[in-house]
Amino acid sequence: MCPVFLNSRSGVPLLAALALWWLGCARPPDYTNFPPQNPGDWVAFGDSLTAGYEMSPDQSYPALLAVRLGVSIRNEGVSGNTTADGLQRVAALVAARPRVVLLCLGGNDGLRQVPRAETFGNLSAIIEQLQTAGAFVVLIGVRSATIRDKYAEEFERLAKARRTLYVPNILDGLLAKPALMLDQVHPNAAGYAVIAERLEKMLRPLLPQLVAPPTGG
Repeated sequence: MCPVFLNSRSGVPLLAALALWWLGCARPPDYTNFPPQNPGDWVAFGDSLTAGYEMSPDQSYPALLAVRLGVSIRNEGVSGNTTADGLQRVAALVAARPRVVLLCLGGNDGLRQVPRAETFGNLSAIIEQLQTAGAFVVLIGVRSATIRDKYAEEFERLAKARRTLYVPNILDGLLAKPALMLDQVHPNAAGYAVIAERLEKMLRPLLPQLVAPPTGG
């Protein structure tokens, strides 16, 4: 436990002592593989929301986020994919030893009424494989296809259990704004720009550690 400086008899002003206390006690975020243990690419892994449905490649959120952060992000979004599809694909991704993985799956599970236990069991298995291989995982939440969002608590619980960076409901604030949506499910170019900006705000403070050379083997 760090000491608390109530006064200073050594000539060090109290504010300076408090600053030293803060620097000594500050802790990095408690995420798995932070910083990442792999030297590979950043990868966006998901469904049509990641692929950029009906958009040109440079209008997808991974492409826009890459420009904002100054990193290269490989887009591995496949339209129509469920979490079960992602679980089948993840072995190939693991083999590439990605540094950072932006994981956004679950929307199609909701549309197909896949049981929640199956959806989040698949997501947990995907994350486990990625983290075991040394990747830093960003878990991106989506809404359930119901009036009341039944996914939010599940995503939050999973993020805490797996110690991932968590971005709640990626379409929050977009669905009710036709100017940002291509259809009832997919953003348009302006909507993807909003998503990229939101992700940048979450990732920017972590960027120095996320781009640092890995210390592992």
